[in-house]
Amino acid sequence: MPTKFSKETYLYWYELMQLIRQFELKAEEKYKMAGKIRGFFHAFVGQEALAAGCMTATRQDDPFITAYRDHGWALAKGVSPNACMAELYGKATGVAKGKGGSMHFFGVEHKFFGGHGIVGAQIGTGAGLAFAEQYRGTDNVVLCFFGDGAARQGILHETFNMAMLWKLPVIFICENNHYAMGTSVERTSNVRDIYKLADAYDMPGDMVDGMDPETVHDAVARAVKRAREKGGPTLLEMKTYRYKGHSISDPQKYRRKEELDEYKTKDPITLVTKHILEYNYATQQELDAIDARINEVVEESVRFAEESPWPDESELLKDVYAEKDYPFILD
Repeated sequence: MPTKFSKETYLYWYELMQLIRQFELKAEEKYKMAGKIRGFFHAFVGQEALAAGCMTATRQDDPFITAYRDHGWALAKGVSPNACMAELYGKATGVAKGKGGSMHFFGVEHKFFGGHGIVGAQIGTGAGLAFAEQYRGTDNVVLCFFGDGAARQGILHETFNMAMLWKLPVIFICENNHYAMGTSVERTSNVRDIYKLADAYDMPGDMVDGMDPETVHDAVARAVKRAREKGGPTLLEMKTYRYKGHSISDPQKYRRKEELDEYKTKDPITLVTKHILEYNYATQQELDAIDARINEVVEESVRFAEESPWPDESELLKDVYAEKDYPFILD
């Protein structure tokens, strides 16, 4: 049965997912083996199908906002790998001038609004971005990503209520990789199907196979169409899996190796590679050439980061919000 997606789409998915995968693996290497990257670090490895499907189902002007597992989303929206790697290194040429680090990637010109370290904070901000688009009269749609752990935050319910009341053009996407920091969904709530949380607000909701860019694309495309036609928000629960720990220091004692191995048999890059070869969209040699090109892009990002300067001391108090006449400061 022929696929409804074109050769160009499949090759785009393949290249984007390989870029994210190779970037993350190289960054992890520089963290663990070389000690060049420090602080918090949350890898996107295994979840690449989410980025692939969301990108082909949206427009570049559609804003994205996410939590602290943000490297993949920044790269997907077109933020420079050089600037991303430099931010991990803490260099002045990074996406946040070296002051944000792994959890606070930003690319405002690419309509990528972070990168937020406070669990669930981006849910309310995502609705705010959608309100701004609605207020300006655009037909842009905001994609707001959060993890299964953040689904337990109170801000989600307040935001869902307001988003439905005002029919905001926002798609709430739960990246359900099953464990939050290290606690399974089953241990945190009686509601194990997170998409059902939408029912309380008469919000459309659906569960999606997040390991396949085709199913991700289809689900997001439907929700985007509804939002552009002023039908309001949607909640999509994307069932995905992270191959790495919650963060780089996570010993992963809460899950079995057999479970991880089982999910790796559903690897999104392997799936897309199989389709590309099956439909004769490219030869293995052509895919190898793409891999080589991506490898050079990632190696160049490392060179760029290592050769970039550290932030100047004068940057320390810049970009910090402060109210000059704040009345409660005591000397």
